[in-house]
Amino acid sequence: MPRRVPLYKRVRQRLAAALEKGLWRPGEALPPEPMLAKRFGASVGTLRKAVDELVAENLLVRRQGSGTYVGSHTRDTMLARFFPMVDRAGDKRLPQSWLLSFRRGRASAAIAALLHLPRGAPVFEIDNLLSLDDEPLILDRIRLPHALFPDLTEAIFAEREATIYALYQSRYGVTVVRTEESITAALAEERACQLLRLTPPAPVLRVVRTAYAWHSQPVDTRVRLIATRRHHYRSVLGQR
Repeated sequence: MPRRVPLYKRVRQRLAAALEKGLWRPGEALPPEPMLAKRFGASVGTLRKAVDELVAENLLVRRQGSGTYVGSHTRDTMLARFFPMVDRAGDKRLPQSWLLSFRRGRASAAIAALLHLPRGAPVFEIDNLLSLDDEPLILDRIRLPHALFPDLTEAIFAEREATIYALYQSRYGVTVVRTEESITAALAEERACQLLRLTPPAPVLRVVRTAYAWHSQPVDTRVRLIATRRHHYRSVLGQR
């Protein structure tokens, strides 16, 4: 990086590059700060500022009295960062997941554009239903590139032990570092109404979410239809 960039920003960039290369695995503790500072040719204070930025981005996690760890996509991470639905009291709980269909297909023009693929490139097409208290809440239509997950099967997807993003990370070394969403109001079609137990014509939130790994590489894209009869979508912007 140019010399005019503050030193802690350069240290942050080098530390992020080390995380991307897998120098430390998800969930693994980083070396003590004095060792890291020496490694990157900076003071402990400068190193700490670089770490602070990566903690704010959820790429690193500080544990009081224990140290700093590489972020991993645990269920708690999924709930805190990637599941925006809360009940009327403002509380979050993990949903139950039901696999509806799993098949191979070809990327449409719209999907190809979102995943940065040639039109017609092989993709996995997955429909998933999320429920809370046995009440359907979200219908997910997920598309992901075959090239990133070449050996993915229905069994591997259905029998994963944790979240979808955790599967990407643990089995394929693909870490989702951010998502982008576009949200509109829509009327659910008949099939979606059946799955979400809605009476047509039923209004839903329509969310187009694309997940990205390092260097803005698209990992998957999905269209989410969300029933909001007992839950609402909560977005928190800025620092708490």
